[in-house]
Amino acid sequence: MTFEHQWIEYDYNPFILFDSNGKIITLNAEAQFLLGFTTPSEIFELTKTYANITFGFKTTFIELEYGRYKFFGVTVGYKDEEKIGIKLYQTPSYKINTKKPEGELINIFTITDLWIATNSINSDIKFTKSYDPTIPDVIIDSNNLIKLLNKIYSAVAPSSEVTTKVFLRVGEHIKFGEKKYSIFSIEISADNIDKSKNNEIEIVAETNGFHIDVSAKSYTINLPMITS
Repeated sequence: MTFEHQWIEYDYNPFILFDSNGKIITLNAEAQFLLGFTTPSEIFELTKTYANITFGFKTTFIELEYGRYKFFGVTVGYKDEEKIGIKLYQTPSYKINTKKPEGELINIFTITDLWIATNSINSDIKFTKSYDPTIPDVIIDSNNLIKLLNKIYSAVAPSSEVTTKVFLRVGEHIKFGEKKYSIFSIEISADNIDKSKNNEIEIVAETNGFHIDVSAKSYTINLPMITS
């Protein structure tokens, strides 16, 4: 995979390239998750609707929503009759408290892998994961994070499949004092969530200084990327 392809693959915004019949030629990781909430045919129709009349690229600002996904615009581009692509721009939907988190420098993938390994014992759930390898070790209270992750597991335990995704929120930052930090997220999505646990999960998150987005099929923990 070339460097340019890696940029597309790990982009926070979904990208899909179709052929002239609406068959997917390629898509990035975020688009794969998006298609859990809609269909390729629906996105292809959206692509044709907002394509430029002549060859080229066209950006349109429009509010769209598919499950947990909310978008504020799309760019559609094509240079011949064979292929057409669309990129959808996600609307930032999180907030993080203004207190700089404390803790130790940890590898976030070690924490999520430990959580998956622990909860997969004697479980029929199929655990899958998607990690952005560019995310470095970060300062975080690992005990409190594991506590929150375990509460989330109590809600997704009825599921047959659980996906854990760790990704950078491209272009999104938070300031503590005079220093600006990037944002990354841990998203846990499942096909069957016990929504009665949501209030308890939100309380645990708030008590321990984490911000969490709760939707019908996923929990997203938003964290500052503090490395020192």
